[in-house]
Amino acid sequence: MGKGGPLGAQVLIVEDEADHADVMADALRKPGHVCTIVNDVAGALVELRGGVFDVIVTDLRMPNSGGHEGVAGDGSDAGLVVLRQAADLQPNAETIMVTAHGDVPTARAAFKEGAYDFIEKPLDLEVFRNLVNRAAETVLLRSQNAELRVELEEAGFPGVVAASEPMRRVLATVKTVAGSSIPVLITGESGTGKEVVAQAVHQNSRRAGGRYVAFNCAGQSESLIEDQLFGHVRGAFTGADKDREGVFEYASGGGGGTLFLDEIGDMPPAMQAKLLRVLESGEVVRLGSNEPRKIDVRFVSATNRDLKEMVKEGAFREDLFFRINGSHVHLPPLRDRREDIPPLVRRGVRRFADEMNDGAARLVEVSDAALMRLTGFDWPGNVRQLLNVVQNMVVTAMGESPEGAVTLDVRHIPEEVRAGEDIEGGGGSLAGTSLEQIEKRAIRETLRLTGGNREQAARLLGIGERTLYRKLREYGLR
Repeated sequence: MGKGGPLGAQVLIVEDEADHADVMADALRKPGHVCTIVNDVAGALVELRGGVFDVIVTDLRMPNSGGHEGVAGDGSDAGLVVLRQAADLQPNAETIMVTAHGDVPTARAAFKEGAYDFIEKPLDLEVFRNLVNRAAETVLLRSQNAELRVELEEAGFPGVVAASEPMRRVLATVKTVAGSSIPVLITGESGTGKEVVAQAVHQNSRRAGGRYVAFNCAGQSESLIEDQLFGHVRGAFTGADKDREGVFEYASGGGGGTLFLDEIGDMPPAMQAKLLRVLESGEVVRLGSNEPRKIDVRFVSATNRDLKEMVKEGAFREDLFFRINGSHVHLPPLRDRREDIPPLVRRGVRRFADEMNDGAARLVEVSDAALMRLTGFDWPGNVRQLLNVVQNMVVTAMGESPEGAVTLDVRHIPEEVRAGEDIEGGGGSLAGTSLEQIEKRAIRETLRLTGGNREQAARLLGIGERTLYRKLREYGLR
């Protein structure tokens, strides 16, 4: 939705009479809606597959010029076909049927198939505009309710942002496994937030009152890892002048806690065997001792490596893999969950601004243009890279304006990110998508961002206004 409420909705108009479609689009442009016009069912299916819409307005009767096999020969049910396809391809959108007086019974039947409402020809444009506004408000309210549910869910999982569907699935899995004591394996690219999820598992478990201890298995010698994990007794080796408990025992203290083994795929083979014994027996033996000590620890592991492939190559023990993989949580890369970027940016801005102000209140915002650029970038370093960039932007912008409100803009984004921006702002892969659809999506989303302001949209897209107007005509955008 656009800024300031339900206006600025993305509307698809399916109408075979071009002049009539133009009049409808002009009526909806006044409150700031962005309209895409197509003239047959075939064109509607292309848009339903390639775009994202809030409201779909379709005529009931249209000639079957595209030769769609699901439409009756006289085109009397073309609108119903669009309605059914929209239900599958655009489940979050609302559909409005436009019909002649004699087809009202058919239009009423469309309610059973999920239509929001219908309106008779000739259109009263004010009534039509109000009907689309109400449908857009319904979509907005549903979206806000979904966001509120996510916020409420996230409240019990500090640090986890789950605005995207992939991360909502992650959150659901974490909620399911947190209450048990089974080991959890978290996988994902570097920087995706695996430790944040590990902390969420601990904080929502029965062990939340116990210790949470993180241990990185990468980049350390086998002897150092063994000493840190198992501890030692006095005299175990040169320099061991007193007993010291290891990470296993420390995490177990205080009534039983959680041990997070990060980068477990980098653990040396000999240590893998010793870790397996701990998992199987629930006991550790300090270096230099023969006395086993009972521990009560919940194991959570993480890696950015493919452990299954490592098992095949003999680089990781299969029996250990099965032990640590009691429940598997995979974190998708940030480029596959772009809906999470805006809330991550805003959360990072608040955090870094508060740190610079020592907690003092100061308004620091992000411009729409900057947010759009950040959302479009591919983020090979994932959340870690994004937050580093946001911190850099906050420091730079607040340094420029030591007092008063601050707005982070495109010029505050580091050059390497601006130079590497990606047009893919809608999430998911664009592989196989035509350049026309990619460009059309970029224009639609920019118009949505600017609330229909074409001058501002042209500036953000880096093209002239005349070029934008020409492309709007080419793509049936109003």
